[in-house]
Amino acid sequence: MKLRIAAATLMAMSALTFAQPAHAEEFTCRGSLGAVTVDNLRVPQGATCTLNGTRVQGTILVEQNATLRASRVNVNGNVQAENAARVEVLSSSFVGGSIQIKQGGSARVETAHINGDLQFDSNSRSLTANRNTIGGSLQAFQNSGGLSINSNTIDGNLQCKENTPPPTGGGNVVDGNKEDQCANL
Repeated sequence: MKLRIAAATLMAMSALTFAQPAHAEEFTCRGSLGAVTVDNLRVPQGATCTLNGTRVQGTILVEQNATLRASRVNVNGNVQAENAARVEVLSSSFVGGSIQIKQGGSARVETAHINGDLQFDSNSRSLTANRNTIGGSLQAFQNSGGLSINSNTIDGNLQCKENTPPPTGGGNVVDGNKEDQCANL
């Protein structure tokens, strides 16, 4: 009897030794999600995803022509959007990495806590960054739809270049430098 138990234990331990590592699952969001936890989240091309109190262990990826509306979310990784129609991160949301919005439409980031950077690059519609706490820098380059930057607390730099029209706003507390078009905000 003891020999069978020992053999079964040894087999179970060897199975654990050779087990494949767990891979993060990707959840595809079309529609709405509430207070659930997912590993990585993808908003596919042309879809709309509304998150309310959702926890994302990894990264949110917003694809071409897609829309993300995130309120009170907790994201351990980044929020990345390229060619997205609209991105909103609102209402005391937390992002452990950075928010990067590139070559898309409009975006609104308000009352979020971002450990990394907030980046707006080559977007064509209105952009808003209000009342955020940013652990890195806020960078806005070559945007053409108008940019409002108000009352943010930024541990790094506030950098703005080649935006048409130039960004507007004020009341930003910046530990680093205010540069180029954002020098007076």
